[in-house]
Amino acid sequence: MAAQVEIAASLRAAEMEGALGKIIRGKDDVVRRALVCLLARGHLLIEGVPGVGKTTLGQAIARALDCGFQRIQFTSDMLPSDVLGITIYSSPEQQFEFKHGPVFTNVLLADEINRTTPKTQSALLEAMNEGQVTIDVHSYPLPQPFLVIATQNPIEHHGTYPLPESQLDRFLMRVRMGYPDGAAEREILRSQAGTAQLEQLEPVLSGSDLVEMQQAVSDIHVDDSLVSYTLEIVHKTRESESLSLGVSPRGAQMLYRAAQASAFLSGRTFCTPDDFKSLAVPVFAHRVVLNAMSPSTLKKSEEAEEILRAIVESVAVPV
Repeated sequence: MAAQVEIAASLRAAEMEGALGKIIRGKDDVVRRALVCLLARGHLLIEGVPGVGKTTLGQAIARALDCGFQRIQFTSDMLPSDVLGITIYSSPEQQFEFKHGPVFTNVLLADEINRTTPKTQSALLEAMNEGQVTIDVHSYPLPQPFLVIATQNPIEHHGTYPLPESQLDRFLMRVRMGYPDGAAEREILRSQAGTAQLEQLEPVLSGSDLVEMQQAVSDIHVDDSLVSYTLEIVHKTRESESLSLGVSPRGAQMLYRAAQASAFLSGRTFCTPDDFKSLAVPVFAHRVVLNAMSPSTLKKSEEAEEILRAIVESVAVPV
């Protein structure tokens, strides 16, 4: 009976994947990874140049979920209180009251998060890690489910502040949205993809549905050989001469959860080696730090992905 419930839930998750695919054309891999992140109780970082659909993907995920949604457009003059809220004095009540900020929602779209200062970026650390906000020694729990979908422009662009390692580590996955291929771009121009279809998107799942699916994901079976496979990849990142900082234990946990979510989305009750191998780069690439002496001419994010691909390929896949 439990297996039938899980299969029905995975079919609904697949239905959401199909609905998002109609909005974001030609980026099926990005849509799938975004859903894996959602089901694994993680936060998602979407990187790409302006105009490729980063914000649209975030809005589409929020619309497909019938729960609270807030969007923050980050700018260089924003303060932490603009995100978290502020305590003000109420004359009628003759006491201080806390006014909740936009972070008190289910899905928070942090648009162009790297355009704001590190001080404001760090305001999200506790919320993303512990599901609560502490203001003036008082802690306020956030509604559940709670998901941050952040978009960022490449750090080489003018007016950006690189996210610190501690902030990046809170994101389960980073996905990159590049330009669509020729066929997909032609379809985008010919169709009404984008704003028109986004407004017509109906909710597919509720917040309670998502919480139940996230709990089901944690029950997906992972063989011990896959745990050893994951740890070997992690250890190689720590030993690599090309990296000054390897993957942390949190990173290994994130890959474990992401692989379970991938299996769930595929309608399986167990993980396969491909669940881990296919997600290792998007889960790990933003968690490592390159060696400063690296002679590569690639962008840092691209170089990190190349190094990780080589490491993953060097590790024998369990049979």
